[in-house]
Amino acid sequence: MEFFNNIFSIFKTIQIRDIIDILAIALIIFGLFKLVQETRAAQLLKGVVLLMLIYLVSSLFGLVMLSSLLRTFFEAAVVVIAIIFQPEIRKALEQMGRNNTYKKYIKVFTKHRNDDEWKKAVQKSIVDAADTAVLFSRSKTGALLVFEREIRLSDIASTGTVIDAETSVALFGNIFFNKAPLHDGASIIRNGKLFAAGCILPLTDNKNVDINLGTRHRAALGISEQSDAVVLVVSEETGVISLAVKGILLRDFTRDDLIDKLEMFLLEEQGYTDEEDTPKKHFRVKGRSKE
Repeated sequence: MEFFNNIFSIFKTIQIRDIIDILAIALIIFGLFKLVQETRAAQLLKGVVLLMLIYLVSSLFGLVMLSSLLRTFFEAAVVVIAIIFQPEIRKALEQMGRNNTYKKYIKVFTKHRNDDEWKKAVQKSIVDAADTAVLFSRSKTGALLVFEREIRLSDIASTGTVIDAETSVALFGNIFFNKAPLHDGASIIRNGKLFAAGCILPLTDNKNVDINLGTRHRAALGISEQSDAVVLVVSEETGVISLAVKGILLRDFTRDDLIDKLEMFLLEEQGYTDEEDTPKKHFRVKGRSKE
């Protein structure tokens, strides 16, 4: 009875803020486990836990040198964890930054998405990109167009050549002509304008991507994983028109379907806020494509 009385007395001291504090810590721990699940960080985390167990055992048996060494390690744990789990921490912060739920509360301070001039420019760039993609599909000309959305890609643009010009089929044709100096890189479209060309994109780290996908498609998936961009890809080998969104590859588009999909992602509010609009699996490639 004394034990239960002690437990009850402890519960009597708990306040609402204590419950909120406990729930917050529980959510953080759950988020950390979810973040490292099925990644290389999970193995690193197991190693850290093993070191903690070794430290406890060494302290229990009086192993002074080993305990001192591990104590020094754990005193610098914040810096060590930041270094070891840097990719996972960066990924978590990027996911937090891409969260669009807060945007509806600050629209009065930002440019309105339905601005007529902006919408006309984006609409024109979509049609120009779709017409270009159809021509490139017929001639088997490879292309990589990145439609920038909320997340700015200035660091990616700095790897290429800034153009800042109105889009047109002729301009895209000159850039992606196979003997042109900028044809190998990606072109970035910002607010309906061709912002930069010849840009280098990061490749995807997804190990489950179809092995038949080449560098161009892997680059499209890579930038779509690290940002909210929508990436248009034309295969040089097969002529297939594809879109990469949120790390997922959509394939075999016709001109009208491509325009509809790009308008949904770039112009409609749900196109960049509704997770359900994104398919849940990759479309596999028919035949080999190494570009």
